[in-house]
Amino acid sequence: MSMGGWARRKLVLAASVLVGVSVCILAGCGDFWQAPGGGTSFTLTNSGNITVSPGATTGNTSTITVTPSSSFTGTVTLACAVTSPTAAVSATTCGLSSDSLSFTSATAQTSTLTATTTATTTAGIYQLTVTGTSGSATETTTVCVAVGTSSSGCTSSTSGNFYILSKTSIAGYSISSSTLTAISGSSSSVDGAIAVAISPSGKFLYVASLNGITLYTINTSTGALTQGSAVFPDTVAQAIAVDPSGRWLLDASDTGTLNAIPITSSGTEDTSRSVQSPPLASTSVEPGGIAVSPNGALVAVAQGSPTGTQIFSFTSSPASGGPLGTVPSTFGPYNKSGGAAYSVAFDPQSRLLYIGETDDFNSVTNGGALRVFNISGNTLTEFTYSQPYAPAGTGPHAILPTPDGKYVYVASWGSAAPGAIAGYSVTTSALTAVGTTVPTGTEPYGLAEDSTGSYVLAVSSTGTTFDAYTFDATTAGQLDSSFTDSSLSAPIAIVALPK
Repeated sequence: MSMGGWARRKLVLAASVLVGVSVCILAGCGDFWQAPGGGTSFTLTNSGNITVSPGATTGNTSTITVTPSSSFTGTVTLACAVTSPTAAVSATTCGLSSDSLSFTSATAQTSTLTATTTATTTAGIYQLTVTGTSGSATETTTVCVAVGTSSSGCTSSTSGNFYILSKTSIAGYSISSSTLTAISGSSSSVDGAIAVAISPSGKFLYVASLNGITLYTINTSTGALTQGSAVFPDTVAQAIAVDPSGRWLLDASDTGTLNAIPITSSGTEDTSRSVQSPPLASTSVEPGGIAVSPNGALVAVAQGSPTGTQIFSFTSSPASGGPLGTVPSTFGPYNKSGGAAYSVAFDPQSRLLYIGETDDFNSVTNGGALRVFNISGNTLTEFTYSQPYAPAGTGPHAILPTPDGKYVYVASWGSAAPGAIAGYSVTTSALTAVGTTVPTGTEPYGLAEDSTGSYVLAVSSTGTTFDAYTFDATTAGQLDSSFTDSSLSAPIAIVALPK
């Protein structure tokens, strides 16, 4: 089935409340706008769990990111603590590259968490808890350290929240005891939905449908959704994304434009800034086929055949005008005409661009391929290979790099099975296949990793299925099927709360 057919099928188908003010006069005591009783003035996240051999001095770190609220100023003090396996010898210790971060703006700052082991450290699962404190506000984040064992031992039976889009609804879920569990108050009807995006803060969802692009506010405590107004009146938006700064909503439209829509801290359109709408190379954008590099420097849009993938430069805070600039590089089919770009993704370190293409790849098995490009500024250089990587299917429609950048997963349509996910370990010069592929439902459209790092999630539209996978206990990077739920109605996209 062509994606153009999907698009045709689709066509037939406020401000935050101030709850209290506390005045801080002493230096370093907390946020002036901090709510009484320790309201959240900042959030703590980590870049992922750690797998390390006893005594190893590389690969034993995780990045702790402290993100202040828009009005926070002050100092956040960081501390880490270790929970060890019973009777552990030479137990893992932890340290932070900086234990005090001072904020004068809403720019996030980081500290590197290091897990230190010795050659005699007992193998097993260790938990490192990082606590951030500013005045009466306290936040924590936990990193699992697998010493001399697989990180599968870090897997939790409970996932973070995620949201699944179908043609007629958006709804929130989590996994509890290997069961897909609906989030109360998170389901809303949608007319002819096609794409969904989540903000980097995890506070807002945007849904593109026949009614334009609509804002939903996420209750950060319960996961419930509150529908807001239409943010932008594009009824043929095919792929949407929010940039890493949270200041721009990007809309790749079948009108043949890429709209950069300014948004406020409350998720609505910022009418004090102008919408920028440079032309795309075609009017056939692939559903979900947009990605923004994590460093906010590039935007990629997949446009099927024969255009391929178009690249734009990006600046979140331009001196004037809009954030998008044209990079003179348009990527089309690999070697032969007739190919089509279906999906795009950047790795979390902004080192690599992945492009999922299909058809006419010379001798590539099944006609599907994953192309990989190194990024240096606005220059993209394709990996050296005789053929791009064949991801066990004819249509690579979803690409998921893991947060640590070590692995990338590709969900493809049809071949021997209705759909399948292939995994690769990643370096900046080559990919290496990991283990075996795992089956999905028919025509997988979306992939996500939950915020705990415990599950990889997939949705398949024709098979009306949701699939959950965990990480194998012995083969690093290998996915194991956890469970399948076939009760959904034609899911077409999935997004998870960020870590």
